[in-house]
Amino acid sequence: MCAGIKLIADSGSTKTEWGLLGAGGPVVLKTQGISPYFQSLEQIKAIFSGELLPQLPADAPVTDIYFYGTGLSQPKNIQLVSDAVRAVWPTTHLEVQHDLMGAARSLCGRTAGVVSILGTGSNSGYYNGEDIVKNNPGLGYILGDEGSGAYLGKKVLQYYLYNSFDADLHARFEYKYQTSKDEILENVYRKPLANRYLASFTEFLSENRKHFLIENILEDGLNDFFFNHIYKYRESWTTALHFTGGIAWHFRDVLQELCELYELPLGKILRTPMEGLLEYHC
Repeated sequence: MCAGIKLIADSGSTKTEWGLLGAGGPVVLKTQGISPYFQSLEQIKAIFSGELLPQLPADAPVTDIYFYGTGLSQPKNIQLVSDAVRAVWPTTHLEVQHDLMGAARSLCGRTAGVVSILGTGSNSGYYNGEDIVKNNPGLGYILGDEGSGAYLGKKVLQYYLYNSFDADLHARFEYKYQTSKDEILENVYRKPLANRYLASFTEFLSENRKHFLIENILEDGLNDFFFNHIYKYRESWTTALHFTGGIAWHFRDVLQELCELYELPLGKILRTPMEGLLEYHC
Protein backbone atom coordinates (compact mmCIF):
# COMPACT_ATOMS: atom_id res chain seq x y z
CA MET A 1 0.00 0.00 0.00
CA CYS A 2 1.30 3.46 -0.87
CA ALA A 3 1.74 6.04 1.90
CA GLY A 4 -0.65 8.99 1.63
CA ILE A 5 -3.43 9.58 -0.90
CA LYS A 6 -2.29 9.81 -4.50
CA LEU A 7 -4.45 10.81 -7.45
CA ILE A 8 -3.25 9.76 -10.89
CA ALA A 9 -5.07 11.27 -13.87
CA ASP A 10 -5.03 9.90 -17.40
CA SER A 11 -6.92 12.55 -19.33
CA GLY A 12 -7.99 12.50 -22.95
CA SER A 13 -10.36 14.68 -24.91
CA THR A 14 -13.33 12.40 -24.26
CA LYS A 15 -12.83 11.06 -20.72
CA THR A 16 -10.48 11.18 -17.74
CA GLU A 17 -9.64 8.20 -15.57
CA TRP A 18 -8.50 8.92 -12.01
CA GLY A 19 -6.54 6.30 -10.14
CA LEU A 20 -6.75 6.63 -6.36
CA LEU A 21 -3.97 5.05 -4.29
CA GLY A 22 -3.82 4.82 -0.52
CA ALA A 23 -7.47 4.83 0.56
CA GLY A 24 -8.15 1.14 0.99
CA GLY A 25 -6.60 -0.04 -2.25
CA PRO A 26 -6.51 1.11 -5.88
CA VAL A 27 -9.77 2.63 -7.10
CA VAL A 28 -10.45 4.03 -10.58
CA LEU A 29 -12.88 6.94 -10.96
CA LYS A 30 -14.08 8.69 -14.12
CA THR A 31 -14.97 12.20 -15.22
CA GLN A 32 -15.42 13.83 -18.59
CA GLY A 33 -12.31 14.54 -20.64
CA ILE A 34 -10.10 17.57 -20.05
CA SER A 35 -8.44 19.31 -22.99
CA PRO A 36 -6.68 22.66 -22.47
CA TYR A 37 -7.08 23.32 -26.19
CA PHE A 38 -10.87 23.46 -25.94
CA GLN A 39 -11.69 24.20 -22.29
CA SER A 40 -11.16 27.28 -20.13
CA LEU A 41 -9.78 27.49 -16.61
CA GLU A 42 -13.30 27.78 -15.20
CA GLN A 43 -14.54 24.76 -17.15
CA ILE A 44 -11.66 22.57 -15.96
CA LYS A 45 -12.13 23.72 -12.35
CA ALA A 46 -15.80 22.86 -12.64
CA ILE A 47 -14.94 19.30 -13.66
CA PHE A 48 -12.62 18.91 -10.66
CA SER A 49 -15.05 20.35 -8.14
CA GLY A 50 -18.33 19.15 -9.65
CA GLU A 51 -17.45 15.68 -10.96
CA LEU A 52 -14.32 14.47 -9.14
CA LEU A 53 -14.54 15.85 -5.61
CA PRO A 54 -17.93 14.23 -4.86
CA GLN A 55 -16.41 10.83 -5.68
CA LEU A 56 -13.42 11.20 -3.34
CA PRO A 57 -13.39 10.01 0.28
CA ALA A 58 -14.35 12.97 2.46
CA ASP A 59 -11.87 12.06 5.21
CA ALA A 60 -8.87 11.27 2.99
CA PRO A 61 -6.71 14.28 2.09
CA VAL A 62 -5.04 14.21 -1.31
CA THR A 63 -1.26 14.56 -0.87
CA ASP A 64 -0.04 13.94 -4.44
CA ILE A 65 -1.50 14.47 -7.91
CA TYR A 66 0.14 13.13 -11.07
CA PHE A 67 -1.75 14.53 -14.04
CA TYR A 68 -1.11 13.10 -17.51
CA GLY A 69 -3.15 14.70 -20.25
CA THR A 70 -3.62 15.60 -23.87
CA GLY A 71 -2.10 18.90 -25.03
CA LEU A 72 0.34 19.12 -22.12
CA SER A 73 3.52 19.37 -24.14
CA GLN A 74 2.94 23.15 -24.36
CA PRO A 75 3.88 25.36 -21.38
CA LYS A 76 0.71 27.46 -21.54
CA ASN A 77 -1.45 24.35 -21.37
CA ILE A 78 0.56 22.96 -18.46
CA GLN A 79 0.03 26.26 -16.65
CA LEU A 80 -3.70 26.20 -17.34
CA VAL A 81 -4.16 22.71 -15.90
CA SER A 82 -1.83 23.49 -12.99
CA ASP A 83 -3.83 26.61 -12.13
CA ALA A 84 -7.07 24.61 -12.21
CA VAL A 85 -5.63 21.94 -9.90
CA ARG A 86 -4.21 24.54 -7.51
CA ALA A 87 -7.59 26.26 -7.29
CA VAL A 88 -9.04 23.06 -5.80
CA TRP A 89 -5.98 21.51 -4.09
CA PRO A 90 -3.68 24.46 -3.27
CA THR A 91 -1.06 22.62 -1.19
CA THR A 92 -0.95 19.20 -2.87
CA HIS A 93 2.26 18.01 -4.52
CA LEU A 94 1.62 18.23 -8.27
CA GLU A 95 3.29 16.83 -11.37
CA VAL A 96 1.77 17.65 -14.78
CA GLN A 97 2.98 15.67 -17.81
CA HIS A 98 1.73 15.07 -21.33
CA ASP A 99 -0.27 11.92 -21.99
CA LEU A 100 2.53 10.29 -23.95
CA MET A 101 4.73 10.22 -20.83
CA GLY A 102 1.83 8.60 -18.97
CA ALA A 103 1.51 5.98 -21.69
CA ALA A 104 5.27 5.35 -21.66
CA ARG A 105 5.44 4.89 -17.90
CA SER A 106 2.42 2.62 -18.03
CA LEU A 107 3.48 0.44 -20.94
CA CYS A 108 7.25 0.39 -20.50
CA GLY A 109 7.91 1.16 -16.86
CA ARG A 110 11.62 1.87 -16.88
CA THR A 111 12.55 0.06 -20.09
CA ALA A 112 12.82 1.48 -23.60
CA GLY A 113 10.09 1.26 -26.24
CA VAL A 114 8.15 3.01 -28.98
CA VAL A 115 4.87 4.14 -27.45
CA SER A 116 1.69 5.14 -29.28
CA ILE A 117 -1.66 6.51 -28.15
CA LEU A 118 -4.65 5.83 -30.38
CA GLY A 119 -7.74 7.33 -28.77
CA THR A 120 -9.83 10.33 -29.73
CA GLY A 121 -6.49 11.77 -30.91
CA SER A 122 -3.16 10.09 -31.61
CA ASN A 123 0.45 10.54 -30.56
CA SER A 124 3.68 8.54 -30.53
CA GLY A 125 7.25 8.71 -29.35
CA TYR A 126 10.40 6.82 -28.45
CA TYR A 127 10.90 6.37 -24.70
CA ASN A 128 14.40 5.51 -23.45
CA GLY A 129 13.22 4.26 -20.06
CA GLU A 130 13.22 7.70 -18.44
CA ASP A 131 12.14 10.33 -20.97
CA ILE A 132 10.43 10.73 -24.32
CA VAL A 133 13.49 11.51 -26.44
CA LYS A 134 11.80 11.43 -29.86
CA ASN A 135 8.30 12.64 -30.68
CA ASN A 136 6.91 13.09 -34.17
CA PRO A 137 4.95 16.37 -34.21
CA GLY A 138 1.26 16.11 -33.41
CA LEU A 139 -0.87 18.32 -35.64
CA GLY A 140 -4.30 17.84 -34.10
CA TYR A 141 -7.44 16.41 -35.63
CA ILE A 142 -7.64 18.87 -38.55
CA LEU A 143 -4.12 18.40 -39.95
CA GLY A 144 -3.08 15.13 -38.36
CA ASP A 145 -4.11 12.61 -35.69
CA GLU A 146 -3.75 9.75 -38.15
CA GLY A 147 -5.17 6.51 -36.81
CA SER A 148 -7.19 8.24 -34.11
CA GLY A 149 -10.91 8.07 -33.44
CA ALA A 150 -11.36 11.52 -34.95
CA TYR A 151 -9.40 10.50 -38.06
CA LEU A 152 -11.33 7.25 -38.55
CA GLY A 153 -14.64 8.94 -37.80
CA LYS A 154 -13.86 11.57 -40.41
CA LYS A 155 -13.34 8.80 -42.95
CA VAL A 156 -16.72 7.29 -42.06
CA LEU A 157 -18.40 10.63 -42.72
CA GLN A 158 -16.49 11.08 -45.97
CA TYR A 159 -17.64 7.68 -47.20
CA TYR A 160 -21.22 8.51 -46.25
CA LEU A 161 -21.33 12.04 -47.68
CA TYR A 162 -19.48 11.07 -50.87
CA ASN A 163 -21.91 8.12 -51.33
CA SER A 164 -18.98 5.69 -51.25
CA PHE A 165 -20.81 3.21 -49.01
CA ASP A 166 -22.76 0.49 -50.77
CA ALA A 167 -26.54 0.51 -50.38
CA ASP A 168 -26.45 -1.78 -47.34
CA LEU A 169 -23.94 0.29 -45.35
CA HIS A 170 -25.57 3.54 -46.41
CA ALA A 171 -28.91 2.32 -45.06
CA ARG A 172 -27.30 1.10 -41.82
CA PHE A 173 -25.65 4.50 -41.29
CA GLU A 174 -28.88 6.43 -41.87
CA TYR A 175 -30.85 4.12 -39.59
CA LYS A 176 -28.31 4.45 -36.77
CA TYR A 177 -27.62 8.19 -36.87
CA GLN A 178 -30.73 9.81 -38.37
CA THR A 179 -28.64 12.80 -39.46
CA SER A 180 -28.09 14.97 -42.52
CA LYS A 181 -25.28 16.68 -44.38
CA ASP A 182 -26.22 20.06 -42.88
CA GLU A 183 -26.24 18.68 -39.34
CA ILE A 184 -22.88 16.96 -39.84
CA LEU A 185 -21.26 20.12 -41.19
CA GLU A 186 -22.75 22.16 -38.36
CA ASN A 187 -21.22 19.83 -35.77
CA VAL A 188 -17.83 19.69 -37.48
CA TYR A 189 -17.34 23.34 -38.38
CA ARG A 190 -19.38 25.38 -35.92
CA LYS A 191 -19.95 23.50 -32.69
CA PRO A 192 -17.31 22.94 -29.98
CA LEU A 193 -15.43 19.66 -29.45
CA ALA A 194 -15.66 18.55 -33.07
CA ASN A 195 -12.95 15.95 -32.42
CA ARG A 196 -15.23 14.13 -29.97
CA TYR A 197 -18.09 14.32 -32.47
CA LEU A 198 -15.94 12.82 -35.24
CA ALA A 199 -14.62 10.08 -32.95
CA SER A 200 -18.16 9.04 -32.01
CA PHE A 201 -18.59 7.53 -35.49
CA THR A 202 -15.98 4.84 -34.83
CA GLU A 203 -18.81 2.91 -33.18
CA PHE A 204 -20.16 2.35 -36.69
CA LEU A 205 -16.83 0.74 -37.60
CA SER A 206 -16.99 -1.62 -34.59
CA GLU A 207 -20.56 -2.66 -35.41
CA ASN A 208 -19.84 -3.47 -39.05
CA ARG A 209 -16.56 -5.36 -38.96
CA LYS A 210 -15.82 -7.78 -41.81
CA HIS A 211 -17.58 -5.59 -44.39
CA PHE A 212 -14.82 -4.89 -46.91
CA LEU A 213 -15.41 -1.12 -46.94
CA ILE A 214 -15.17 -0.95 -43.14
CA GLU A 215 -11.98 -3.00 -43.19
CA ASN A 216 -10.61 -0.64 -45.85
CA ILE A 217 -11.25 2.38 -43.62
CA LEU A 218 -9.55 0.72 -40.65
CA GLU A 219 -6.55 -0.56 -42.58
CA ASP A 220 -6.04 2.72 -44.45
CA GLY A 221 -6.46 4.86 -41.33
CA LEU A 222 -4.10 2.83 -39.15
CA ASN A 223 -1.63 2.36 -41.99
CA ASP A 224 -1.51 6.16 -42.30
CA PHE A 225 -0.44 6.24 -38.65
CA PHE A 226 2.34 3.72 -39.26
CA PHE A 227 3.56 5.53 -42.37
CA ASN A 228 3.53 9.04 -40.88
CA HIS A 229 4.68 8.20 -37.35
CA ILE A 230 5.94 4.69 -36.56
CA TYR A 231 8.23 4.68 -39.60
CA LYS A 232 9.88 7.90 -38.42
CA TYR A 233 11.57 6.10 -35.48
CA ARG A 234 14.47 3.87 -36.49
CA GLU A 235 13.99 2.15 -33.12
CA SER A 236 10.68 0.74 -34.41
CA TRP A 237 12.53 -2.17 -36.01
CA THR A 238 14.57 -3.05 -32.91
CA THR A 239 12.36 -2.08 -29.95
CA ALA A 240 8.88 -3.27 -29.00
CA LEU A 241 5.94 -1.17 -30.22
CA HIS A 242 3.38 -0.52 -27.48
CA PHE A 243 -0.13 0.89 -27.95
CA THR A 244 -2.85 2.22 -25.69
CA GLY A 245 -6.23 3.90 -26.14
CA GLY A 246 -9.73 2.88 -27.16
CA ILE A 247 -8.95 2.69 -30.88
CA ALA A 248 -5.81 0.63 -30.28
CA TRP A 249 -7.75 -1.77 -28.07
CA HIS A 250 -10.89 -2.20 -30.19
CA PHE A 251 -8.95 -2.66 -33.43
CA ARG A 252 -5.90 -4.45 -32.01
CA ASP A 253 -6.25 -7.20 -34.62
CA VAL A 254 -5.51 -4.63 -37.35
CA LEU A 255 -2.45 -3.38 -35.44
CA GLN A 256 -1.23 -6.96 -35.09
CA GLU A 257 -1.67 -7.57 -38.82
CA LEU A 258 0.21 -4.38 -39.71
CA CYS A 259 3.10 -5.26 -37.38
CA GLU A 260 3.29 -8.71 -38.94
CA LEU A 261 3.11 -7.27 -42.45
CA TYR A 262 5.94 -4.80 -41.81
CA GLU A 263 7.92 -7.22 -39.58
CA LEU A 264 7.82 -4.88 -36.58
CA PRO A 265 8.07 -6.16 -32.98
CA LEU A 266 4.70 -5.79 -31.24
CA GLY A 267 4.65 -5.25 -27.47
CA LYS A 268 1.66 -4.48 -25.24
CA ILE A 269 -1.76 -3.21 -26.30
CA LEU A 270 -3.75 -1.77 -23.39
CA ARG A 271 -7.19 -0.20 -23.40
CA THR A 272 -6.06 2.52 -20.96
CA PRO A 273 -2.73 3.31 -19.28
CA MET A 274 -4.23 3.35 -15.78
CA GLU A 275 -3.31 -0.16 -14.64
CA GLY A 276 0.34 0.45 -15.50
CA LEU A 277 0.33 3.94 -13.99
CA LEU A 278 -1.02 2.64 -10.69
CA GLU A 279 1.81 0.13 -10.60
CA TYR A 280 4.41 2.73 -11.60
CA HIS A 281 3.40 5.23 -8.89
CA CYS A 282 3.00 2.59 -6.19
